[in-house]
Amino acid sequence: MTSHDEAAPVRLAPHPQDDRLAILRVERPPVNAFDQRTWDLFAAVAASLHDSTLYRAVVITGGTGHFAAGADVKGLLELAPERFAERNRVLQGAFHALATVPQVTIAAVSGCALGGGCELALAADFRFAGRSAKFGLPEITLGIMPGSGGTQRLPRIVGLVRAKELILSGRIVSADEALAIGLADRVVEDADLLDVAAAEALRYARGPLALRHAKRAVDAALDLPVEAGLALEADLIARCFASEDGQRGLRSFVDEGPRKASFLGR
Repeated sequence: MTSHDEAAPVRLAPHPQDDRLAILRVERPPVNAFDQRTWDLFAAVAASLHDSTLYRAVVITGGTGHFAAGADVKGLLELAPERFAERNRVLQGAFHALATVPQVTIAAVSGCALGGGCELALAADFRFAGRSAKFGLPEITLGIMPGSGGTQRLPRIVGLVRAKELILSGRIVSADEALAIGLADRVVEDADLLDVAAAEALRYARGPLALRHAKRAVDAALDLPVEAGLALEADLIARCFASEDGQRGLRSFVDEGPRKASFLGR
């Protein structure tokens, strides 16, 4: 299991303050470039999050140096085109699985988040950036293009025209510009980044089961016709109402007024 392998470049472990919050750490010095083993580990970690009944929020971090500088290009050159096409679908699938986990996810980005590293950040629900953060999809400058979700997720986050400009130029943006265009949701000092992201994630980790249903409904709004989206919403709010958390929250409001209930995640 990646969560118990201290040498693994991708590790999932509970936060020391609350085991309902997971920390997904990428650590492959010097710049956290993704080799083939890393691609497989992302897939395994994403599968474990989909199966988890404990974790309710996740912070994705690369530590204090770099978030992730993308794929290990030297390793890519060792692959035949057919093998590359096969392997690329592993990473693309892993990031899609991360994007659709039921937990609320926050990418805590310091240093470089380039290529696949940027695509990893794009797979999170929110992106918090340290002052040193740099975001970009520079694959076009290497004669290729983003292939792990970047062409699909970036337009949904920053808009179609802005996404085209960033992808077709390969331009790298600072933390402040990322905030201005909606690519980052918050910018803080590097030294405070992980603590700020964890504090926000803990709020979600201690929230109701309804969080996972609401996330699913909002994500579906981009892909489903309105009628189908409304049908999904109606089904999910009924599940929220029937849940222990739903009954607990509503009863708390009636009995004690508009104060925050304590939720159990079920």
